[in-house]
Amino acid sequence: MLTAPVHLLRPPPHVVVVGNEKGGSGKTTIAMHLAVALLKAGQRVATVDLDGRQRTLTHYVESRRGWARRSQVDLELPTHFCIAPVEGAMVAQNEAAECSDFQRAIAAAQDRHDFVVIDTPPHDSYLMRLAHSITDTLVTPLNDSFFDLDVLASLDPVTLTVTGTSHYGELVRETRCHRRPVDGDLIDWVVLRNRISPQQSSTAQVVCDCLQELALNAGFRVVSGFHDRPIYRDLFPRGLTALDELCETVPGIDVDISRGPACREVEDLIEALKLPVDDRGRRRVALRAEWFASRDSPLDTDILVGP
Repeated sequence: MLTAPVHLLRPPPHVVVVGNEKGGSGKTTIAMHLAVALLKAGQRVATVDLDGRQRTLTHYVESRRGWARRSQVDLELPTHFCIAPVEGAMVAQNEAAECSDFQRAIAAAQDRHDFVVIDTPPHDSYLMRLAHSITDTLVTPLNDSFFDLDVLASLDPVTLTVTGTSHYGELVRETRCHRRPVDGDLIDWVVLRNRISPQQSSTAQVVCDCLQELALNAGFRVVSGFHDRPIYRDLFPRGLTALDELCETVPGIDVDISRGPACREVEDLIEALKLPVDDRGRRRVALRAEWFASRDSPLDTDILVGP
């Protein structure tokens, strides 16, 4: 049960939660690419890793920082927080301590960030529900398989038609019900078909049809995510994303074949999510590019000499 008041945790930045109770759906890859895409758009971004045991997003950010330092290059980096698990004897005390750490991270991101991107663990937990309660945009990656679909929908075993909402769908529904009377805001829930196979199988078509049917009742949008490309896996240990030009220097990656389509997928995802990217960020990007272009230019001494 949630014990912290939702309105006290509600931060001014736009909160994007990448959530799903099933592992292997690509949550961390989506979260990191969203964060880097927003950073490259001039937005100030904080990231929060709620999977304090596995720490995949934390490792991703640390590898990115290490690559930038050792290669002596400038890479966009989010302000990162990792909420460590508390494993005491009393569950209530553990949840209170984790909630306090989460509150401090959100409070630290309030004034100086435009977006907070939260990567959640692949299981139901107090922190996961807490993150869902403050989200503005909920992104749920889902592979084209019946195992992944099972977290959202119950199917008739003979006709494979949707008969109801499954456990994660119910979690989101309950979160929306608790959220609405607090601040009146609606959670924009986007189900992301992820790791799409190049060839559409019969299973993928059934899953797609079920999602479209369930979307009407559960109230989410279905959009296409990333295809199953090796580039996403190959860039992870370096901390790079498909949006980084530096990935051209990574051995074993065919830039012409892999990076171009992957970049377009990320750009299409940002457009489909309809996130509130502001003009101030675009101006920051322009000024940043102008500074980098001019910093290696020789100094104009005419302005020092005078007439």
